[in-house]
Amino acid sequence: MAERLVTDRLVLRSWEIDDAPAALEIYGDADVARWLSPIMDQVPNLAAMRVLVRQWIVEDLRAPPPTGRWCIQRREDAAMLGGATLLYLPPGGEDLELGWHLDPSVWGQGYASESTYALAQWAFRHDVDEVFAVVRPENTRATSLVRRNGMEWVGETSKYFGLTMELYRLRPADLDQARQSALPTGFETE
Repeated sequence: MAERLVTDRLVLRSWEIDDAPAALEIYGDADVARWLSPIMDQVPNLAAMRVLVRQWIVEDLRAPPPTGRWCIQRREDAAMLGGATLLYLPPGGEDLELGWHLDPSVWGQGYASESTYALAQWAFRHDVDEVFAVVRPENTRATSLVRRNGMEWVGETSKYFGLTMELYRLRPADLDQARQSALPTGFETE
């Protein structure tokens, strides 16, 4: 089960079935979904979103730390901003991918960076020595984000999803250096 992570502005917590309507606003948005393919498609309706949230809850219950799926909420008003993941990449399940999916209305406000830091720090506390981000080359927003957060470009690969993707890696020392210049302070677990 995903550990509850708290930052200055965010709470990353386990998904709940009641999150489905707000999640549909995010995962049903074409601007979000275009970057999630081939892993998942745009969610078409509330019934499909409920099925997906149920699936995430079940998967999360079975996931050994530090892996998991989180709902991202803003602390000040409990608004759902998106989702985040720490999951092993196919085919061999050896590389741990850090991912996030945010409502376009909050893009550019630093929430993805704050989530990235929280999840990476969580992973590193569990003796993980590196996490990866897999980004489509045309997703310049995500590319800028991962670089700003200290991730190092490793190269292009088609290893994971059969598409040519850019691979970025983050190690603990890289995270500490990026943290000093980019993010609000404060992180705790509850």
